[in-house]
Parts: sequence; structure tokens; C-alpha cells
Amino acid sequence: MATVEVLATEVVVPAEETPAGAVWLSNLDLAARRGYTPTVYFYRPNGDPADFFTASAVRDTLSRALVPFYPLAGRLGLDGAGRVQIDCTGEGAVLVTARSDHYALDDLMNEFVPSDEMRDLFVPTAPAPAPNPPCVLPMAQVTRLRCGGVVLGLALHHSVVDARSAAHFVETWAGISRGFAGDAAAPPCFDHRLLNARPTRAVLYEHPEYKPEPAPGVHAATASRYASAIIKVSKQQVSALKDRCAGASTFRAVVALVWQCACRARALPPDAETRLYSMIDMRARLAPPLPKGYFGNAVIRTSTVATVGEVVSSPVGYAARRARAATSQGDDYARSLVDYLEGVDAMNLPRSGISRAHLRAISWMDMSLTDADFGWGVPAFMGPALMYYSGFVYVMNAPGKDGAIALALSLEQESMPEFKKVFADDLARLEV
Repeated sequence: MATVEVLATEVVVPAEETPAGAVWLSNLDLAARRGYTPTVYFYRPNGDPADFFTASAVRDTLSRALVPFYPLAGRLGLDGAGRVQIDCTGEGAVLVTARSDHYALDDLMNEFVPSDEMRDLFVPTAPAPAPNPPCVLPMAQVTRLRCGGVVLGLALHHSVVDARSAAHFVETWAGISRGFAGDAAAPPCFDHRLLNARPTRAVLYEHPEYKPEPAPGVHAATASRYASAIIKVSKQQVSALKDRCAGASTFRAVVALVWQCACRARALPPDAETRLYSMIDMRARLAPPLPKGYFGNAVIRTSTVATVGEVVSSPVGYAARRARAATSQGDDYARSLVDYLEGVDAMNLPRSGISRAHLRAISWMDMSLTDADFGWGVPAFMGPALMYYSGFVYVMNAPGKDGAIALALSLEQESMPEFKKVFADDLARLEV
């Protein structure tokens, strides 16, 4: 079994004195999954090995990045009423340095799929009482491989960051490492009251994504058992797919095909209900929009529903239109959701897996690989370190400049081989 040797674990505090006090969290922060989002960045060796991702350089630049992002140096806490908040204590972030004599980068990239094993190897695990208050918010691990390459593993607490905020932090940290000042990126905005509930709540939609699913019955997915895969879709295949989806975005078109193929691979009855879930960034959709540097959770869960027969038997453009229905909400929908969450226990919403008839698709296409250049080149790969349960798909930009995308996907173990076959067949037909 592959192993990673931990060389040192330390706590990195901000390079300067930072503000104290508490940062209030919005209902969208409270509704986020209570836990860490583990991601990995793979870097090829570049330049003098003595200078490449040294512990001292990583420590120094992380310390400086924690100055503008000072809440991340605090701890998850509770206010007097028991509501989760950030206590800005300046205690710092966890940094682990490690090495692996087993892996060279190319071998790792050929073997890597998001899984518990990969997360355990390359992403640090928080000490108790993680992920509950009082716990550390960011953790980083730098693992040097036998070829000289490096894996940077990050775990950021989802109660305080979504994907866009995580990318903002990494972009700033990498920019500092490349020699830019700490304010090179947009300054972070921690005013979460911009997403406060309205004085007079107005819940105008049902918001089923924040309610328990009906009894799962025979189509239940087992959260702890899944197979995962990384699948590349070329720029030409994406273009051909979009041509069949009436102007749909790349995300919607690709997810439409994944949805179709997952329904086929799962061999579900035609009359079974299948729901496509998604997470939508509302920063630019609110009126007025949130500040460019808004730092926190500004995403909402959405979904659309159809029968398996409708998804499988219709052209892929049908599924793309359904995907658009799940990803086109605006200010009124988001404000309705915030008001709805004000009236429920947002800290204890259902966060379990989904039925095996369903799919949860998330776009990470805004997470630029170029912005994760710490001065030694862009990552050879970036993606999630594990999938939480079966039925997850992340749509990401693939490394390189050829315009391809990458899918990180999880399905039931018995469904994955058939999915890979039908998905590859459908992609091949697009190029005919």
C-alpha cells in the first residue's frame, strides 16, 4: 500500500497583527455542509530542487496570505445563542510537510481518482473537535514525491468558504508566492450581512433541495460505497455537444450528457423519478451583485426533475434544457431561500447522500489553474481529493491550453463500468 511520511506539522499564524472579534455567518454559510472540502494540486518539478516548494517559502507566504484573509486564522466558534460564527483569534492555519518515496507524479496522475485513500494520503486531517467548534479552518499539506514533484493538499472548512472563495484564497496565496503584494487579488469582503434575511420574510418557492428526501426505498445510494473516475472531454467534443444543445453553456451541455448516461448505466425503470441537483453561485445574480471579493458561501442548491424515460429517450438537448431550469435562478429565488432558511434550523439541515436515481453536478470551471501558480508553474492537475457519495460530478477545466474539460465523477460501483462505456460511445458519436 502506498504511504506518505509526515515530516512536520505546525501552526502558521498571520505575519502581522490582525483584527480580533467575531465574523457573523449568513444562512447560506450555516446551510453548507459542516466539514472540510479537500482538494489536491499536482505540480511538476521546476527549477532548482532546493528552492521548489520549500517548507520555509510555503510557511512564509501562507503567513502573509492570512493577513488579508485573517478570519481563516481564527476558529469556528459559537455566539451566545449557539449560532456558528468565526472567532477571529489569529491562532493560525495547520501546515503539514510530508514526502512519498512511492509515487512519481506521472504514476500518481495515472492512478489518481478521488477517494478516501487519496484524501488520507495527501490532505491533512484536523484534530478533534473537527469539524465542529472550536476547530481550525484551513489546513495545507505539501508532499514531495520521489520525482521531485509536489502535491499541495488543501482542506478548507465549508462553513466559511465555497469554491469561489477557496479559489480567491489560493489565488492570493499563489500571487504572494510569485512576488505580488498581498492585495494583488480583489480584497476579501467578510460582510455576510449582505445575505441577511429580509425584515419581512417572503418565501416564494418550495426549495425542496433543503428538505429531507422521501423514504429512499429500493433506489437508495450507499454513501460509503462508490467508484470514482476522472474523465477528459476534448474541446472538439464539447463543441459538438453544445451544437446539439441549442446554445447551452459548456456546464449544462456536459452535465446533460452525464445525466443521460448515468440513467442508462443505472438501468433504472423508465417511470422512476430522477432529479438533477446543482449548486449555483449567486454573486453576480443578486440585485445589487455582491462585491467581487465576497468571501463566504454565496451558492444555493437547485434542482430539476424528470422521469428516467424522458431523460434517456429524448435528445440530449432535452436534458440540457432541464439543466438550464436548475441553473437559471436570480435574485428573487436566492432571497426567498435566505428567508426560508431563517425559519428553519439551518445548522442541522439534511446533508446525507442522494437517491441512486439522482445526480449532483457542480461547476468548478471558474477555478483557474493559472491562478494556482506559486511561481513554479501551473498545476498539472487540480481536483477534489474525494467524493462524498455516489452521484457526484464536478466539471472542471482540464490542464493545458487545448480547451478540454475534466469530469470528476462518482457512481455506484456496479454502475461505473457501464457508464464509462456508454459515455465514451456517446462522445465518439459526437465526432462523426
